[in-house]
Amino acid sequence: MTEHTPAQRPAVNPVPPCNGAIPYLVVRGAGNAIAYYQRALGAQLVFKLDAPDGSVMHAEMKVGEARFMLSEERPQYGALSPLSLGGTSTTAVVYVPDVDAQVAAAVAAGARIGMPVADQFWGDRSGQFTDPFGHQWMLSTHIEDPTPEQMHERLQAMFAQQPPEGCTGAAA
Repeated sequence: MTEHTPAQRPAVNPVPPCNGAIPYLVVRGAGNAIAYYQRALGAQLVFKLDAPDGSVMHAEMKVGEARFMLSEERPQYGALSPLSLGGTSTTAVVYVPDVDAQVAAAVAAGARIGMPVADQFWGDRSGQFTDPFGHQWMLSTHIEDPTPEQMHERLQAMFAQQPPEGCTGAAA
C-alpha cells in the first residue's frame, strides 16, 4: 500500500466511535501500570478501588473515549497476568489521533515494538507493541475508508509480495 502524507489523506475521522467490549487487564504491578498507561498512552484514570493491602483491586482508565479496566494479579483467585502466563493471546486495539506519536511515547516509556507503525490495507495507520506488563496493544489512526473490494485486492497484492507467514493485522 502506498503511504500517504497527512496532506494527501482524505478527510476521515481518525478516531472512529468506540463501541463493543471493554478489555479487562490483569497486571502484575497494577499501580505501576496505571502510571505507565498515563505516560505512554495519555490514559486518564477514571476510577480506582484499592484492596486493604493497598494493591489495585479495580481501576478504570480511558484513552480518548476508549475505556479499559485493570486489576492487580491475584494468583490465589486464578487472576494471572501475561508475565505469569508467559505471554498473552490477545491484543487491545485503541484508536488515537496520532498513532506515530503515541507509539513513540509507548516505546520511550518501555514498550517493545511488535509491528512498526505503517499504513495498513484496511484503512488504518497502525502499530503494535507489548507493554512492560506483557499486554499487547495495537494503536491505530483511521486514515481512509476502503471498500471491501479494495481491501481484498490490497490483501492479495500484499500476499503476492510476501508470504502470509508472520502476517500481523486484521482483515475486515
